[in-house]
Amino acid sequence: MSSKKVTSITPKSENLTQWYTDVCVKAELMDYATTKGFIIYRPDGYALWESIKDYFDKRIKALGVRNVYLPSLIPMSLLKKEADLIAGFAPECAVITKGGNKELAEPMVVRPTSETMFCDHFKNIVHSYNDLPVKYNQWCSVVRWEKTTRPFLRGAEFLWQEGHCLFETENEAREFTLTMLREYNMIGSELLAIPFVMGAKPSSEKFAGAEDTYTIEAMMPDGQALQSGTSHYLGQGFTKAYDIKFQGRDNKLDNPYYISWGVSTRLLGALIMVHGDDEGLVLPPRVAPTQAVIVPIRMDSDPNVLKVARELESQLKEAGVRVYLDDSNKTPGWKFAQYEMKGVPLRIEVGPKDIANGVVSFTKRYDSSKSTLPIENLAKTIPALLEEIQAGMYQKALTFLNEHIIECHNYEEVKEVITSGKGFAKMMVCSKNEAELETKLKSELNATPRVMPFDQRPFQSTDTVTGEEGADTVIYFARAY
Repeated sequence: MSSKKVTSITPKSENLTQWYTDVCVKAELMDYATTKGFIIYRPDGYALWESIKDYFDKRIKALGVRNVYLPSLIPMSLLKKEADLIAGFAPECAVITKGGNKELAEPMVVRPTSETMFCDHFKNIVHSYNDLPVKYNQWCSVVRWEKTTRPFLRGAEFLWQEGHCLFETENEAREFTLTMLREYNMIGSELLAIPFVMGAKPSSEKFAGAEDTYTIEAMMPDGQALQSGTSHYLGQGFTKAYDIKFQGRDNKLDNPYYISWGVSTRLLGALIMVHGDDEGLVLPPRVAPTQAVIVPIRMDSDPNVLKVARELESQLKEAGVRVYLDDSNKTPGWKFAQYEMKGVPLRIEVGPKDIANGVVSFTKRYDSSKSTLPIENLAKTIPALLEEIQAGMYQKALTFLNEHIIECHNYEEVKEVITSGKGFAKMMVCSKNEAELETKLKSELNATPRVMPFDQRPFQSTDTVTGEEGADTVIYFARAY
């Protein structure tokens, strides 16, 4: 007989795609909207995004970033000023041609990203080096008309933050570009318990109009990569195209240096897939809307059970724990399955025998381990236990990532890694062969270059695919979401 509690969710190992959809819906993170390709963020799903937003917003404000909000509609003529950007996003743009019953004098694009709107604004507010740096960010949604959608991972509309900054010098701009990448990495390591590979994107994968794009890449359970956040050094291309000038310290006019950076609700998709199991969600305590649930056992036959449970709930709330007492008339078995599915990090059971022994029973969601804790001083021990769970989840994910970075020495090894879903194929490549190699791996294996990691220590002198001497670049290839 199966020990699986949540039978409404397809086993993860059986069908990852269906499992993912089941979890998103059954764990009540989202619902499908009537508008095709769009989703409704339900309270638990939106709460996860709020946790990310609250954490990150505090960190960027400490770096001098200020929040703003710009219009969601962009005049087509404005978008066209930056040729690379319009070329990169044109196939995904939603275009509005009518307002009310009248044809618009000019088509409007629903923002796919906001570089053009920010640049149009920057030219009005930047005049001198004294006006720099400008560090702006906005929390908003963007629309990209994707052909294939999947909740959180890829949708016609998604929530994100997009930072846009101007600097007096190239060095300042480049330094802050990397600062923001490190901040994104911290979202994973400190909040979501997700380890990322950090590095630069190859030329073919750079953001439209960027000189350099940096990325955090996560590894999913099926061996596919997920780009989880990017930071772009845009140089002076945009500022020249939009005529943004400032008077420098030498009294000469110059164009400032521009960067942009963003993460989106795609992080929720990573969170679900990296940690989830056959029973549903598994949430790290720091991001979980509910960190602990109290389930009374036999409360109908023993009134003292509910009394003690409520006292514990009050104590834990005072200790800062996001706790929920389920005192409904549903059976304990139903409650166990429900909170397993919702990924609540810690389940605390309070029954007559526990009370008689001066303890409570608890179960950790991420590894299903069970034990007891003294009722006395529970409010002091639970926060430490939640931190233990957070650290354990990160270590588990880090071990998985490291085991799925496979050093490849020839094409057959690359092919085996990619086609078997083993993860990142870590390759040595000759820079001059890079474009040809990318074409070959994309056409034959449906793999793309995900990241050139910052750790560029060579592990062989020959190109992994051609065998040619002089390989000079480490690149991770993988199939990707």
